[in-house]
Amino acid sequence: MTRTLFFLLFSFFLFPFSSFATDTTVVAIDTVQQEAVAEVTPLTGKRIYKFDVKEEIGPSVWRKMQKAFEEAEAWPADLILIHMNTYGGMVLHADSMRTRILNSEIPVWVFIDNNAASAGALISIACDSIFMRKGANIGAATVVDMEGSEMPDKYQSYMRSTMRSTAEAKGRNPDIAQAMVDASIRIDGIIDSGKVLTFTASEAMQHGFCEGMYETVDEVLTAHGYQQYETRSFVASSLDTFLGWMMNPAVSGILIMIIIGGIYFELQTPGVGFPLAAAVTAALLYFTPLYLEGLAENWEIILFLFGIVLLAVEIFVLPGFGVAGVSGIALIVSALVLSLIGNVGFDFEMTMPSQIINASLTVILATVGGLFGSIYMAKKLLSTSMMSSIVLASVQDRAEGYVGVDTKEMSLIGAEGLAHTILRPSGKVEIDGELYDATALTGFIEKGEAIRVVKYETAQLFVRKL
Repeated sequence: MTRTLFFLLFSFFLFPFSSFATDTTVVAIDTVQQEAVAEVTPLTGKRIYKFDVKEEIGPSVWRKMQKAFEEAEAWPADLILIHMNTYGGMVLHADSMRTRILNSEIPVWVFIDNNAASAGALISIACDSIFMRKGANIGAATVVDMEGSEMPDKYQSYMRSTMRSTAEAKGRNPDIAQAMVDASIRIDGIIDSGKVLTFTASEAMQHGFCEGMYETVDEVLTAHGYQQYETRSFVASSLDTFLGWMMNPAVSGILIMIIIGGIYFELQTPGVGFPLAAAVTAALLYFTPLYLEGLAENWEIILFLFGIVLLAVEIFVLPGFGVAGVSGIALIVSALVLSLIGNVGFDFEMTMPSQIINASLTVILATVGGLFGSIYMAKKLLSTSMMSSIVLASVQDRAEGYVGVDTKEMSLIGAEGLAHTILRPSGKVEIDGELYDATALTGFIEKGEAIRVVKYETAQLFVRKL
């Protein structure tokens, strides 16, 4: 229910990018005629569902696979064929994809077009049949970080076990699958110790990790008796493409800047509304794609909202204490970072340090940029031509007959008193038993601190802390 609500809210903002007629996928249908192969029983009238994996394995590919397999099952297809060409990706999502393949009631084949490295090898081994183009490779599944350095053994141990169990489930040699991860494994006649295993197409055929070498998907199907068949291919919708674009780190950074900047402007000018609306919109655009892709979880979003509440309490309810405000900022930043990390609940066992570092840098740099950008814009905004039309710029010159009128507040320049409320930077001060609105010239002034009036401008007292 919660996930559906998020999807509907996000779709409201993305209405121009999708239509009700196309739903979330586009289906291409074609019929292929092939001559029968002598040794194979002809299979006519069959339904083949094609799905491409030609990008880095991550949340976007995993989400598309789920939709593709759901379509294939609803059609229903007689065979799912994955067209593979990838150098790998995130272990967490590769594991989810291989599990989906292992649990599929429809047979799944994979055609490796050049590369099935790392996570791609795991996904391929999970398929019922593997076919490769001449010159293609499969293997090199050692877990590495973003810089290509080998991760600690706990990550390798998990990957070794996963490769072994996957190979066993499909009747393939588990030692060979494990050697694709662990350089210490030695298999006579196949791999020497100290080298991670990668097979060429002919080597994979020789050792049971490939059922045939072909140049195209159509050749694979023809060679296995599919004479006349109908195909459907998964094609990402506009919404899928837009979700992928929104998850780009640069876009995420810009949205964080808008969130932080909007909150800053709203606190500086309470009641205006537009900065808060911009922050809320940016937060929706930030969290919704991550939520739909399975990165941001319910508790992480609640953490963000709770941080906003604490920040509001610090400003409006408990001025001057500081703990609520600091805690609120810490929760907001933590939620933004955690939503970019592929953890499962509170389990960070398979979350690589590089992911945490990259997510933290993205959020921290965007937060600092948002704050400094907001301060700069606040100073420059009133001087722009756009704002000149709504800002009173006329001057009441004494030469034209205008005269100033002294007020009681003007006589208070130099007077001393106490801060009646916290000044952030505006608030109230008490001078000679009377209360006045005032603004701190620099920084915040805590309640009860001594102040001195230094000037009176624009019907406002300006004070400094003694």
